[in-house]
Amino acid sequence: MSHTAHIRSHRKPRRSASTLAMRAGVAGGVLSTLAVAGASGSANAAEPVTQTLELPTLTADLAAQVAQSADATQQAAANYELRAERDAAAASAAKEAKADLAEAKKKAAEAKKKAEEAARKEAAERASRAAERATLTASADTGSSSSSSSSSSDASVSVSSSATGSAAAVVSFVQSQVGDAYVSGGTGPNSWDCSGLVQAAFKQVGVDLPRVSQDQSVAGTQVSLDNLQPGDILYWGGAGSAYHVGVYVGDGMFVGAQNSSTGVVEKPLSYDPPSGAVRVL
Repeated sequence: MSHTAHIRSHRKPRRSASTLAMRAGVAGGVLSTLAVAGASGSANAAEPVTQTLELPTLTADLAAQVAQSADATQQAAANYELRAERDAAAASAAKEAKADLAEAKKKAAEAKKKAEEAARKEAAERASRAAERATLTASADTGSSSSSSSSSSDASVSVSSSATGSAAAVVSFVQSQVGDAYVSGGTGPNSWDCSGLVQAAFKQVGVDLPRVSQDQSVAGTQVSLDNLQPGDILYWGGAGSAYHVGVYVGDGMFVGAQNSSTGVVEKPLSYDPPSGAVRVL
């Protein structure tokens, strides 16, 4: 036996593993608790500072966003209002255009109706004139058939074989225009209408006649067709409403500006029997 065996060893006894682990766990738990408490305390202590520093920044950003949102809303409202005004203006313009179109159609229809009425009236007047001429021609033919076979169609008309004085001047003037053109409204010197020729002829002897045939047919004394003298004014139609005039030149003949086809001609009374006559000279 060793000489030191009786002496107690000063070496500390070894701790078991379980004891060490338990101690380590306790120590770890304490340290964890302290760490959590410290962290919590630090967080609680720092929280007022964090709120004090960051709150103004969050408030400014929120105000900016609110302002932007308000601007966007106002702009959208302005755009909607502008669009509404444009739509209203377009609707108003379309309504006015529709009304103008309807008015134009109405006026066109009225103009067409007036034109048709004028055409019908003119056609009726032409038909009336043609019927009147046919009646006069039939009357002349009846008168001719009742006369003796040896007499001419103008035998019942008393005429002067020659004209004198102012009547001769009137007759000479109209006869000198035979062959000139007929133009509605013509007053010479190379084209005439019926009343223009008669007016110019009487102006040669200082007599101022009205311009139109209606007035010329009542410008003098009414005379019978069987008592005509050279220089008398012949008219076709009613007195005061005559549509044609000419000048009786004697020997059963007259001169007149008939129409655009014939111009100024000298024809027998049977060519176009007149309705009546007036004497101015």
